Amino acid sequence: GKQGRGRGGARSAHAHFSLGRKSSGNNLRTDKWLVVDRKVYNVIAWSKRSPEGRQGPASQVSSLQDAFRAFHPDLEFVRKFLKPLLIGELAPEEPSLDHGKSSDITEDFRALKKAAEDMNLFQTNHLFFLLLLAHIVAMESIAWFIVFYFGNGWVPTLLTACVLATSQAQAGWLQHDYGHLSVYKKSKWNHLVHKFIIGHLKGASANWWNHRHFQHHAKPNIFHKDPDIKMLHVFVLGEWQPLEYGKKKLKYLPYNHQHEYFFLIGPPLLIPMYFQYQIIMTMVRRKDWVDLAWAISYYVRFFSTYVPFYGVLGTLLFLNFIRFLESHWFVWVTQMNHIVMEINLDHYRDWFSSQLAATCNVEQSFFNDWFSGHLNFQIEHHLFPTMPRHNLHKIAPLVKSLCAKHGIPYQEKPLLQALLDIIRSLKKSGQLWLDAYLHK
Repeated sequence: GKQGRGRGGARSAHAHFSLGRKSSGNNLRTDKWLVVDRKVYNVIAWSKRSPEGRQGPASQVSSLQDAFRAFHPDLEFVRKFLKPLLIGELAPEEPSLDHGKSSDITEDFRALKKAAEDMNLFQTNHLFFLLLLAHIVAMESIAWFIVFYFGNGWVPTLLTACVLATSQAQAGWLQHDYGHLSVYKKSKWNHLVHKFIIGHLKGASANWWNHRHFQHHAKPNIFHKDPDIKMLHVFVLGEWQPLEYGKKKLKYLPYNHQHEYFFLIGPPLLIPMYFQYQIIMTMVRRKDWVDLAWAISYYVRFFSTYVPFYGVLGTLLFLNFIRFLESHWFVWVTQMNHIVMEINLDHYRDWFSSQLAATCNVEQSFFNDWFSGHLNFQIEHHLFPTMPRHNLHKIAPLVKSLCAKHGIPYQEKPLLQALLDIIRSLKKSGQLWLDAYLHK
């Protein structure tokens, strides 16, 4: 393919690139190019700063048009930031898809998204989100009233903790909506409200969440790319990892019992220990003073509210008990859609196929919608992350039809089965590890 040079050795914005082949002298091992709408962008500076960008082979090229469109509701605004990185465009004879991705599935998915736009499914019902925020604030008020009126005995304290844990879980689902830019048309308003909810209502960091969560969305259930399956040798997941650990005789823990010790170190400890420590250290290490200020405002409010009833030490224990309860809720809901699905190395599938391989749904009901923050529609949420959650059920039938057309499994199950499948999946992976450890 042809490559042009501008003045000073820089590649010209009018250069043509053939990404499937290398031409000596123009391609460096450190090159990392991004292709969007057939335009080629040099993202090496970004990849050096990104933990994900430092992984994988050098001289990478990615065609991410569908991912780019999925994450950015205002494409024209984002292109202003991409413009300085533009170094050329694909040669006319070059296909816009790489790694053998299915062009038929890709085109059908783009038609599906266009249909969703025509159906106004990306339009927000602002009353819906206002009521969600109102019921969170109401629970915070009810929790204070219980202790104020009934005192700090065991029964009022346990009841208050349950109400506040429910409030925290619902605030977690709500910040997720604003973090995905799915409420307001203007990104800056989504970002501002996101910082308020995750910072002032939960004591966490918006930037920490964004950095972690969008890596998960871009490559769900892909080892070395999805931070949500980085289990620090505590669990082995899927089929590939347990076999690799078993063949290499790696035994950090007795993985054949992981479906049992999951109850001891998974749901109880993720938020009160791992996430809490990681969030604080990330804000301090990155000098993210804005997010830190928002988080401090949460702790000031919480301690000023409950220290009069429990004292400083009692309030600290009370806070961690609330997070202990919330952690169970969070882990079960988030893992029922992912951990039971394919977890493997990157096969470079098209956007639609990769999301379907890593996600499943839980049946719709008013309780399931509320309980999971509409993450029971995990498939649709991963395909259309900026779609307001109250519209996900409307696009689901069209997604099912597209899956049926291309023979792609669309998994939907009852809530209880989805929760039990977490344990079954851990047990299956643990047994695969044991068999490989003993016999391979």
